[in-house]
Amino acid sequence: MTDLSADIALTARRHIKTAVYQNGPFSKAGLSERFFALLFSGLVYPQIWEDPEIDMEAMALDKGHRVVTIASGGCNVLSYLTREPASIDAVDLNRAHVALNRLKLEAARRLPSQEDYFRFFGAARVGHNAQAYDRFIAPHLDREARRYWEARDLLGRRRITVFDRDFYRTGLLGLCISMAHGVARLHGVDPREIMEAKDLRAQRIFFAEHLAPLFRRRLIRWAASNKASLFGLGIPPAQYDALAGEETMADVLVERVRKLACDFPLKSNYFAWQAFARRYPQPGEAALPPYLESRHFHAVRAGSQSVSVHQANFTELLARKPAASVDRYVLLDAQDWMNDGQLNALWAEITRTAAPGARVIFRTAAMPTLLPGRVSDGTLSHWTYAADASAEFTARDRSAIYGGFHLYVKRG
Repeated sequence: MTDLSADIALTARRHIKTAVYQNGPFSKAGLSERFFALLFSGLVYPQIWEDPEIDMEAMALDKGHRVVTIASGGCNVLSYLTREPASIDAVDLNRAHVALNRLKLEAARRLPSQEDYFRFFGAARVGHNAQAYDRFIAPHLDREARRYWEARDLLGRRRITVFDRDFYRTGLLGLCISMAHGVARLHGVDPREIMEAKDLRAQRIFFAEHLAPLFRRRLIRWAASNKASLFGLGIPPAQYDALAGEETMADVLVERVRKLACDFPLKSNYFAWQAFARRYPQPGEAALPPYLESRHFHAVRAGSQSVSVHQANFTELLARKPAASVDRYVLLDAQDWMNDGQLNALWAEITRTAAPGARVIFRTAAMPTLLPGRVSDGTLSHWTYAADASAEFTARDRSAIYGGFHLYVKRG
């Protein structure tokens, strides 16, 4: 790597350690945190698991808005472009996520058609996506992202060739879902069979008769009680405790799977397709992420010029921005990882940079908002918590992963 690349990578690793490490290195909890940080240095989320339709509705996202968001897998960043915001700053500490976001943006600009774009990011086992990368995307991709996608794996294959196979079965999340399918099949259940359900009633019957009993199995309850078993979902040790609360983790997980399987028709929920069918639907078969829908392609292509992707810390990026210069903030679930000092530093910068009427959205593993009692009253006095709207958005979030969705609106 160049000196600049090495500096960026070193800074990112430092920020990941700061976010994750809460205990000494030789304690059991500290070792668990360090193992998670090691895993998190690679690709974690091939697909982001926050519902972009809920995000855009809660933000009242519109033309002219200036957005700062955590990048993650990039699906939501691209989907926000369907509302034509003035600018999006997407930040992430993870080098793989930064490279993925830049690949998706450059592909939107350079691939010849929407069909090519869907083939690249929406289909599986398409044997010529790597060739499309070489011809249309690579000559325009920045050096760091290109280095990432052209690196070789242990079998000598270029990393970009994963798009010739099935990208969504890679990364920590993809591997975790695949392992869950394997465990289910060992117990005689094939989760893919829920896709044969014709309506919500059939989905609920399948869940009750086949999926729910799995979480009563001794092996699965034992595995769920181990914090490391959820690292594949991108859940660090500190967030595991918030997610579990007073319940066993197996009971928490069965409720989240129940919501995913039972609360939304399969026709409208592409998160369920990825979880159970292990693929996206074909165009016209069921709902797709907004950025992959053909009707939005021209907006995504045009808007891609307004997105800047930063390998950076959210708070430090805001510190470089002028006062009252941001309209919308998307924090995903990052605050679950933070200590009180980090939360206060973040919200001090959010409050300074927020334009009048600015909106902040985020999710939490547990149901309640985590800010009262942790962020100073002086800072929170600038914000109104939309409690009723937050509860409604929580119920309607199709990804079904999180305990709570939260909306704050700047006063004045």
